[in-house]
Amino acid sequence: MINTELSRSAPTTGAGRASGHPADDGETQIADLGSLSRSDLIARWQTLFRSEPPKGISIRLMIGAIAYAIQTKSYGGLKAVTRRRLEAPVGTEGIRIGSRPAVPPALGTGTRLVREWNGTTHVVDVVEGGYIWNGCRLASLSAIAREITGARWSGPRFFGLNRAGTP
Repeated sequence: MINTELSRSAPTTGAGRASGHPADDGETQIADLGSLSRSDLIARWQTLFRSEPPKGISIRLMIGAIAYAIQTKSYGGLKAVTRRRLEAPVGTEGIRIGSRPAVPPALGTGTRLVREWNGTTHVVDVVEGGYIWNGCRLASLSAIAREITGARWSGPRFFGLNRAGTP
């Protein structure tokens, strides 16, 4: 039977010598995860997270989460700056405060975009919280570009708003 508890024995390095470094023990545990049965992975999950794994979780996802937890114990977790960014408040439109706005700054309310496509001129007006095109209110320029072209376009790129040198 496979031991589902985290190994506390001294790890070995390439020549079979004990290195004593906790990261080596973590690497060994991670390497062994692929050979564990689902029930053994569930037991390892319970040991690490002190809870049941989510219902229906795949073995692959369970192995990834367990491996990440082992790495965190061996090497430490996320840097403080990364944790702060992940925990930053989310704005009312679902955009993280400090991230790029949904409407590029150059497009203030009242801006009009004009684009000719296949012989037809398309006019888009920028309004608070979205865009007006053909009398319809849409949330993004990409949605408008998709309607016009029938293909997945980047809206800012379609309307020529990207600066030179940016994709």
